[in-house]
Amino acid sequence: MSDATVNAPLPRQVADAHVDALVELDPILGTHLGLPESSGRLPDFSPTGQEEQADLCRTTLERLAEAEKRPGGDSDVERRCARLLRERLTAELAVHEAGEGLRTVSNLRSPLHSVRGVFTLMPTEGDEDWAAVARRLRAVPAALAGYRGALEAGLAGGLPAGPRQVETVVGQLDAWIAGDGGRGWFAEFTDDGPRALRSELDGAAATATDALARLRDWLRDTYAPALHGAPDTVGRERYRRWARYWNGTDLDLEEAYAYGWEEYHRVHAEMRAEAEKVLPGAADPWAALRRLDTHGRAVEGVEETRRWLQELMDEAIEKLDGTHFELAEPIRRVESMIAPPGGAAAPYYTKPSLDFSRPGRTWLPTMGQTRFPVYDLVTTWYHEGVPGHHLQLAQWTYVADRLSRYQTTVGSVSANAEGWALYAERLMDELGFLHDAELRLGYLDAQMMRSTRVIVDIGMHLGLEIPDHSPFHPGERWNPRLAQEFFGLHSGRPADFVESELVRYLGMPGQAIGYKLGERAWLKGREAARAAHGDAFDAKRWHMEALSLGSLGLDDLVAELSAL
Repeated sequence: MSDATVNAPLPRQVADAHVDALVELDPILGTHLGLPESSGRLPDFSPTGQEEQADLCRTTLERLAEAEKRPGGDSDVERRCARLLRERLTAELAVHEAGEGLRTVSNLRSPLHSVRGVFTLMPTEGDEDWAAVARRLRAVPAALAGYRGALEAGLAGGLPAGPRQVETVVGQLDAWIAGDGGRGWFAEFTDDGPRALRSELDGAAATATDALARLRDWLRDTYAPALHGAPDTVGRERYRRWARYWNGTDLDLEEAYAYGWEEYHRVHAEMRAEAEKVLPGAADPWAALRRLDTHGRAVEGVEETRRWLQELMDEAIEKLDGTHFELAEPIRRVESMIAPPGGAAAPYYTKPSLDFSRPGRTWLPTMGQTRFPVYDLVTTWYHEGVPGHHLQLAQWTYVADRLSRYQTTVGSVSANAEGWALYAERLMDELGFLHDAELRLGYLDAQMMRSTRVIVDIGMHLGLEIPDHSPFHPGERWNPRLAQEFFGLHSGRPADFVESELVRYLGMPGQAIGYKLGERAWLKGREAARAAHGDAFDAKRWHMEALSLGSLGLDDLVAELSAL
C-alpha cells in the first residue's frame, strides 16, 4: 500500500470537503447550511457554472476511490457515506451530461425558485443582516442572466423545456413582479428593513424586480415561441435518468406502475368505508370530502391557521417525545410559517441551519384562501412537520458530526425523505392520532394522492396503457390531459391545486413517485427488523437509529433499516 493511500482522507472527509467546495460554487447552499459568509452572493447558473459543479463531482469521485483503499475506509459508517456519495454524484453527473441543466423550467424547483426562496431563509435581525440582503438582491440580475444563458444554450442544442412549464412560470413571475400590493415581492420582503438602509434596500429590490421582469419578458416573447410544439412529457430514457436521481435506485418502472394501481384499489376501498361514516350513501369518497370542505371542522383566517398548525406540531412533540422518539432539545423547536405568494400550491418544509440558529420551518401556501379544512391540515402537517420531515431532517442535522455533513445535507435522497414523511402519516394513524372518520378520510385522501402520483407520473411520461381494471378510460394511453382529469377525480383538493400538481410532475419527472415507493421501503425495513427481534423489537429505539442513519438511496435503505 502506497504512502499516498495511507495518508488519503477517509470517505467522510472526502464528502465534507465536497460540501465545502460546493458551498463556494453555490452560496444558496451556504445559506441553507447557515453559513453567513455565503449571504451576499448567488450562484453562477450559466453553462460554465454548471460545468464547474460537474468538474467538482468528477474530482470528488476520484478522491473517493483513493479514500476507500485507506485502512478504515471500509468501516460501516465510512462504507455508508462512500456508497451514498458515489451514487449521488454519479446520478448528478448523468443528469448534467444529458444537458438537463440547460432545460430546467419548473413551477417548484429551478434556479429561479432557488433565487427567490433563499431570501426567506436569510437572517434579518440587524443592519448587517439587511446589508447582506441588499448585496444579494444586487446579485439577482447576474444570476438570472446566467440562468437565461443556460436556457439559450439548451434551445441551441435542441434541448427545450416543456411548454406548460414555461407558461406556468411566466404566470408565477407575473405574481412575483406585482406582489400582493403591486410593488413586487422583493420590495415587500424588504419593508421590515432598517430605516438607515431604506434607500439601499429600495434600490436593490427594484434592481432584482427589474431582473425578474426582463426574464419574464424573454421567456414569454422569445423562449416560449421557440419551443415549436416541444412535448411536456420526457419519454422513457429521460424518465429513467431522473427516477434514479430522485430515488437513489434503478427502478423497475412497470413494477412500480403496477404497485401504484395496487395501492389505488386498496386505499379506495378504505376511503369508501370511512366516507360512509361521514356522509352515508355518498356517491364516492370525494363527495364526502366536498361535504367536509363546507360543513366539516375548519380553521378561519390565515394567521389563525398558522398558529393552529404551530400548536398541532407542539402537541405532537409533547406526546411523541419519550414514548415513540427521543428528541434532543434543538429538535423540539419547529416554526409554522405562511409561504410567500406566487409559488406552487403544495405545503413544504425547510431544514434548520447546521447550528440550529434557524429552526426547521413548515410553510403553508394559502392560494388566496382564508378557510382551511382540518381534515387536510392534520395529516399534511404530520407529513411536513412532526413526526414527518422535521423529525428526520432535524435529526440528521443533530447527528451531522457523527456522520458527515454531506450525508445530512446535500446528499439527501428525495424518496428517502418523502418516504419517511408518508410513513409518519401512517404511523400517526397506527398510534390513534387520526381518531375519527373525518381525520382518517383526510389521511386516506393523502394516501390516494400519493398512489395516483405513481400511476400518472410514470404513466404519462412513458405513455403507458391504462389497465383493464381501471375505472377510468381502460385501454387508452396516458397523456397529460388524461392524467390531470384522473388526478382531479381522485382528489379532495381544489382545481388550482390539481393544476399545480400536474405541472409539477411534468417539470420534475420521477420525483412524485418517491413518496409511495419510499414509504414501501420504510415499511419493509421496519417489518424485517421486527421479525428479526420478535417480542424484543423496540419501536422507539428503531425509529431513532433509523433517523440517525443519514441519507440513503432506496438501493440501501431497506437493507440498513432491516439490520437495526
